[in-house]
Amino acid sequence: MNRRILSTMVALLAILLVVAGCAVPTAPGGAPASATRSPSEETADAGTSAGTLVIAIAEDTASLDPGRAFETLPSIIHKATYQTLVTFPPDSVESVIPNLATSWQISEDGLVYTFTLDENARFANGNAVTAEDVLFSFNRMKNLTGNPSFLADGIAAIEAPDTSTVVLSLSAPDPSILAKLVFGAFSVVSKADVTANGGTDAADAATADTAETWLNSNSAGSGPYVLESWNPGVETVLVRNENYWGTPATIERIIFRNIPEAATQKLQLEAGDIDIAFDLAADQVPSLADNPDVTIYQGLSDTLVFLKGNYNPEVGGPFSDPKVMEAVRYALDYDGLRLLGGGETVTPASMLPVGFLGALEANSGIARDVEKAKALLAEAGYADGLDADLAYPDFTFAGVNFGTFAQKIQADLNEAGFNITLAPAEVQVALENYRQGLEPFGLWLWLPDYRDSLDYVEFLPDGVVGTRTGWVADTADADILTLRDALKVETDDAVRAGQFGEMQSYLMASGPYAPVIQPGLQVGLRSNIQGFIYNPQWRVDVALISK
Repeated sequence: MNRRILSTMVALLAILLVVAGCAVPTAPGGAPASATRSPSEETADAGTSAGTLVIAIAEDTASLDPGRAFETLPSIIHKATYQTLVTFPPDSVESVIPNLATSWQISEDGLVYTFTLDENARFANGNAVTAEDVLFSFNRMKNLTGNPSFLADGIAAIEAPDTSTVVLSLSAPDPSILAKLVFGAFSVVSKADVTANGGTDAADAATADTAETWLNSNSAGSGPYVLESWNPGVETVLVRNENYWGTPATIERIIFRNIPEAATQKLQLEAGDIDIAFDLAADQVPSLADNPDVTIYQGLSDTLVFLKGNYNPEVGGPFSDPKVMEAVRYALDYDGLRLLGGGETVTPASMLPVGFLGALEANSGIARDVEKAKALLAEAGYADGLDADLAYPDFTFAGVNFGTFAQKIQADLNEAGFNITLAPAEVQVALENYRQGLEPFGLWLWLPDYRDSLDYVEFLPDGVVGTRTGWVADTADADILTLRDALKVETDDAVRAGQFGEMQSYLMASGPYAPVIQPGLQVGLRSNIQGFIYNPQWRVDVALISK
């Protein structure tokens, strides 16, 4: 009797499986898709479904509010959930192309930019994207006075003469303004949605706006995806925007999983539990070379990993002395640091990465000189040594394990007369101290907000990074202030290249920084992933990916 029941159940199960297998899957829009998959595709999808993309990345998110976010993962998320007036091609940052704006005109004096919006553009809520939404978005970002607000400093006025026209007036010519407008901080949000949830673009937005909490759990954009959830330190989930006005995304669901350890990312990639591993280390690549289920994207990043002091004596102590920071620069073993980075890692000659206008040749900067470093410390009054903490975020980014590099830097500096104690902190804690300018001495990284060398003027007095290092105009040399101001308005690239050369020379002689590395990139992909294109501005446009 039991055997007959069991046999009947097995037969019924077999019938159900056959019936289920007869369903024809459909592509976006309802068109039939192929139901046949190769064995290699079945293996590659062992851990993730065809409708879901799982990306492992070291999360650095502090906010998902476009007017406040300033980190790497939010740039990827905002590329998927919002749109900007202009953008870059998927595989390049060499030209600016239309996005929400179909065209634009520039006045002869370079002060007025007039954009015409695409009348087909729609937010995820179904409302048309209008000039009033652009006006609200830009003014809100500027008035929030958050981390990215400085990008709007040169915008004197924003006007919306009609529903499809936006006029930006600049206070001075800005050779980088179009590149700035690509950055996610200039994402256009739905005014109706954001104001309904506490948002305002008024002059007092810094204190009156309360929309951040809502925007950390919802999106108000016109992109191919919408934000479903953000569980800080765990995962961020996007789902396809079924009302998207452009070409629909193929993947239905995107999961960004916070996995800060490169070793764990590698193991999960090999197992098929994730589809993309963003933070592999260079020394992991050889062991993946013969794996048919994995492919590797490699290149040179535009990430700048650097050491910073603090020129405010009340914060920086010994590291407010330019001679101490010069000693740091001479104490570093640049060849060893490049070797530790592996892959295509280089050493920028100063605080401008290779590949930007005016950047000096890679690996051509200061050479290690331990005796000179010791002499500089003695001149600064530390002949018997200098005790100090090195603060840094305890995570791996783009294959750079900050703990490993901190240990190498500790050994280099200690050989030259320092006595460094490592002081790691959880990413968000470290990030807050860094942004508030509370670190005497720290190991950090900078990714460009926009693709122009002008972004690195932020390392000069009163710039975003300059302020974090206590380097302000009131105490800075007149020469560097003059150069800074000239850089901000110069439009001739030949002249600009020479000026950026001067800036780099000054920083390596007198600045509160020491370049460490410009790391190579190692992104691991399951072999069934198609459409992955690395772009330095947003890293990856997930809407282009399919399986």
